[in-house]
Amino acid sequence: MTAEIMAQADQVIATTYKRFPMVLLSGSGSTLYDTNGHSYTDFVAGIAVCNLGHSHAKLTEALSSQAQTLWHVSNLYYTKPQVELASWLIANSFADRIFFCNSGAEANEAAIKLSRKFFNDRGENQRSRIIAMEQSFHGRTMATLSATGQEKIKKGFAPILEGFDFVPFNDAEALRAQIGPQHCAVLIEPIQGEGGVRCPESDYLKTVRRICDDNGTLLIFDEIQTGMGRTGKLFAYEHYGVEPDIMTLAKALANGLPIGAMLAKERVASAFGPGAHASTFGGTPIVTAAALQVCKTLAAENIIDQGRKTGEYFREKLLDLKIRHPAIVDVRGLGLLLGMKLNFNGETLVTRCMRKGFLINCIQENVLRFIPPLTIKKEEIDALIDCLDELFAECQSSIKKD
Repeated sequence: MTAEIMAQADQVIATTYKRFPMVLLSGSGSTLYDTNGHSYTDFVAGIAVCNLGHSHAKLTEALSSQAQTLWHVSNLYYTKPQVELASWLIANSFADRIFFCNSGAEANEAAIKLSRKFFNDRGENQRSRIIAMEQSFHGRTMATLSATGQEKIKKGFAPILEGFDFVPFNDAEALRAQIGPQHCAVLIEPIQGEGGVRCPESDYLKTVRRICDDNGTLLIFDEIQTGMGRTGKLFAYEHYGVEPDIMTLAKALANGLPIGAMLAKERVASAFGPGAHASTFGGTPIVTAAALQVCKTLAAENIIDQGRKTGEYFREKLLDLKIRHPAIVDVRGLGLLLGMKLNFNGETLVTRCMRKGFLINCIQENVLRFIPPLTIKKEEIDALIDCLDELFAECQSSIKKD
């Protein structure tokens, strides 16, 4: 069955992914099972999506209940799950209003549009450019890939959209030198996920906030990967004592169902009046019911604090590996968004870990990224550490022989 499914997929699905030769069939907690009966401890979590793990009972119940009640009616009407989810997010963030969509890229599109319209409505049409960071990632639509600071994402899609300038991440002086009256916003990930799990210096985001304020420019935080407890707090900006004007969410918000959200302060959000922006499926009842249950579960079961403590444990274990293995250059990250930079291409380790029953991820060719469910257990982390220890020892032995 496995070979047949893969062969059929290769005939009918666009080849935009280089998929691993496995067909996943089911999952429970932090464990996935394939069609051959093999199990895998999941340190990818749908790319930082399944924060509550797989097949969570309360999410299954909430989804099933809403599926029997109301699926979709469009945003021409009010629905209870959407209002309750928006209210929860506002009560637990800086924001006053929310726009719902279907993905992180759409959330960032909304943020880009809102920041430009905010100044357009004020008669400041010259404020249309946006400053983003080198090595950033904001999506795959034409606007969001144009806002992404990685040339490999843009390759083959020229001409990209105009209106974006780039400065190095973690370099406040470069931002100060670039920003001007032509800029409506600075778009930044508090921690660069796809860029290699790159964390800011302790006062960097506060300085960015101050630079924006001094220049009358909006600050947008892309928390699509860092939000919903991934870093040990509900939102990563809480670590740094600074609030944005606009924030985008997606990924873990509904634990795997497609949803995106753009959150904004009232003075900015007011630029989106009737007809300014829309989404047919944005905030549909069935998805917002699931997302609301995610939010309630994170709070009721103290999962974010649990993830923070587990992340600290995981980080210490990775640092222990670094002491023993010179191939490890750096260990970085917050909570359960962790990266391990290597002095060689890490793709082979991903495959070798998979063969041993662990799913991990490699980004920027030489950074292993660990983004498991926030409910991952210490013994599951210990098992991965033992596996990595063995694989690094084999690599070191091979180098010595050569």
